[in-house]
Formats: sequence, C-alpha cells, structure tokens
Amino acid sequence: MKRLLAIFGNILLLTIIFLPFGVSYAEEKKISKAELDQMMAPIALYPDALLSQILMATTYPADITEAVQWSKDNPKQEGDAAVKAVQDKPWDASVMSLVAFPQVLSMMGTQPDWVKSVGDAFLASPEDVMDTVQKLRKKAKDEGNLETTEQQKVIVEEKATETIIVIEPADPQVVYVPVYNTTVVYGTWWWPHYTPWYYYPPGYAVMRGVGFAVGVGITHALWGNCSWGHGHGNVNINVNRYNSINVNNKINSNNRNTTWNHNSNNRGNKAPRNKANFQKTGNRSGTTQRQNYRGRDAQRDQARTALDKRAVSPSVGRKQLQGDAGRKARESVNQANRNFSQHKSSRNTGITKQTNRASHSPRQSQNNAFQGVGNAQQTKRNINRGNSSHRSMTRQRSSGGTRSGGARRGGGRR
Repeated sequence: MKRLLAIFGNILLLTIIFLPFGVSYAEEKKISKAELDQMMAPIALYPDALLSQILMATTYPADITEAVQWSKDNPKQEGDAAVKAVQDKPWDASVMSLVAFPQVLSMMGTQPDWVKSVGDAFLASPEDVMDTVQKLRKKAKDEGNLETTEQQKVIVEEKATETIIVIEPADPQVVYVPVYNTTVVYGTWWWPHYTPWYYYPPGYAVMRGVGFAVGVGITHALWGNCSWGHGHGNVNINVNRYNSINVNNKINSNNRNTTWNHNSNNRGNKAPRNKANFQKTGNRSGTTQRQNYRGRDAQRDQARTALDKRAVSPSVGRKQLQGDAGRKARESVNQANRNFSQHKSSRNTGITKQTNRASHSPRQSQNNAFQGVGNAQQTKRNINRGNSSHRSMTRQRSSGGTRSGGARRGGGRR
C-alpha cells in the first residue's frame, strides 16, 4: 500500500509540475474576436496592397526591427529606390518592401509587441485575420468614414453570401497611407477592455474621419495583394512585380500570381505563439529537439494517461496542492517515499550481510566492492590486483599442497 501511494504521489506531483509545459500548445486558447479586432484596427483601412505587405512582414519581427532602424538612419529614402537600396540585407522580401514607406515603419517601430502579435495571428489563422479586416471596414463604411477620395478608391463587391470591401490607390503608382483614430473611425468601440491603439505622424491633429499622409511614388515596391473570401482569405504575390525589384531572390513560377507562404528560415529562433503557427513555420529550435530526444513528451503522456485512468484533473490537483492542504499532501508523499526507500534499503542490507558472511574476508570484500566507484582507471587497477592476488594464492596452495602431501607420504613410509 505504501509503495502504491508513493508511486501515485510521484505521478501526481510530476504531472502537475510538467503538464503545463507539455500541453501549453495543445490547450492554448484561440485568439479571441476581441483581440483580433483590437489587433487589426490600426491597419484595416490601409490599401489592400500595402495591407498585404504589412501582414507578410509582421511574421518576421526581427527583420522589422532592423528595417525600422535602417529607415531612421536613411530618412530621405522611400519608394522603389529605398527597396533597391536594401537588396543586400538578409531580410525577407516583404520587409524590404516596407522601407518604401518610412511612415509605416515608424508606426511599427513604436509597437514591436503588436508587430509580433499580428504576425503570430496571421500565421495561426490568416482566414480569421482577413475576415476581421472586412468586418472592421464594414463598420467604418457604415459610420461614413470609408469613402472614395482623391487618394483612394473604395470598391464594394456584393456577393451571394458576403460583402467584400476593396481599397485601392486612386493612382496605382502613388500610395497614400491613411491616418485615423481607431477609437472613433469605427464608431463606438465595442470591446471596452480591448481598446485599439492608433498612430499619428508628427504634425497631424486628431480627426474624426480618415486623413492621409504624403503620397509615396512606387512602381514595383508593392507586389502583394489580398485574396478575400469568408473563411479562406489569404495573400497573393504578383510574381512579375516581385521579380522586378527583388533581384537577388526571384520567384521561379510560370504563374502571374502565386499564394504567399511563410519562409520559416527567415524567422530565426523566435518561438511562435501557439501550436498552429509552430507547425506552419516548422521551426523547431535545438532546445525543443533536445527535450523531445530526452523523452519529456513521452513522460508527460504517460503521466496524463495515469491521471486519466484515475480520473485525476491536473487543474484540480494544482488547487489541492496549494496552502496547508498542499503542504500536508506533499509531506505525506515524501514520508511514503522515505518509508519505501528505507524498506528497500533494509532488504538490500540483508542481502549484503548474507553475502558478506559467505566471504572469507568481509572487510576486504566490502572494500573491493565499492573502492574506485566512478573512476574507471581505479576500478581497472583493482580488478587487475584482484586477479593477480588470486593467481598468487592459487600457486601457493598448489605448492603447499604438494609439500604437505609428500610429508604425509614420507611419514607413512616410516
């Protein structure tokens, strides 16, 4: 009974300790609608082409950090010329495209946590991200804050089951970055605990609707676009435009358009937020590989199975191990472990005593058995000395036995 208590107690404690790490991916809560609304509000009203480049680029947060610094160091660079100037950088092409828009990089530089959150969300579920953008655009449209202007065209496409709102530059070669207050442009914000942030470039006053920064002339810098559709939205790449400006990293494709895929090699060792984008990036760090090799996943699976068979809930177990009740439970388990260890030790001691009584030299046997433990060379020398001693004793016995036998025979003759 004590042994069973010790085993079960160890399983419970180990599971409570390790289970949160083992199932953090599996049990991680899906990004809520409130979080997605808050996350996408600052960029949902950007032109489709620019929005798609931002979504792709946020999946490479380390590159974004370097691009922000480069843009600060080169304030006069923008448009296609800026993109060509960074072709020698090890950044992903989507990040290179954003140096054409210093204002966008300046905005992203103020919110590095937001950048990573958007990238993680887009990797985990691009469909949810794109659907959220459409929902926000419709709210801004209903509030009268999303209309066609001299800077942009707002196209409403009515389909059988959904309404798609497309935003394009009025002039394909001049892109204006919109400026707006996220807490106003969509109407009264509906998630009071998830209020979105907003960014105003220096010199801009807070406004009711949507304003625009100075237009940026581009030809090939924007090569992405949005593919809309409820539940299957994504980002496409215009291969011809992409290859026209990304001279060192061309796409080999016979198609004019192709679906964007994340390049996990460019993400570095930054762990993605949840299991979904962990699988998409395919970027397992060396630490994770070593932990899997050591069998931690198998141990956690065994612990979970044991708990399931006994109908033990890890969350309930964690609560039960808090406070005075937890202290008593741990003391009980520890005492059971000590009793089990003492019982096992006493059995081993009895076996050792029986073995020692059968030996001619108990002290020598004990020393020989334990001397040099942990030292391979010392152990080898001990074995050699033991073998040598054994051979010597054998020779002495053989020699002594002959002399003794001869004496007895001689005596018999007398």
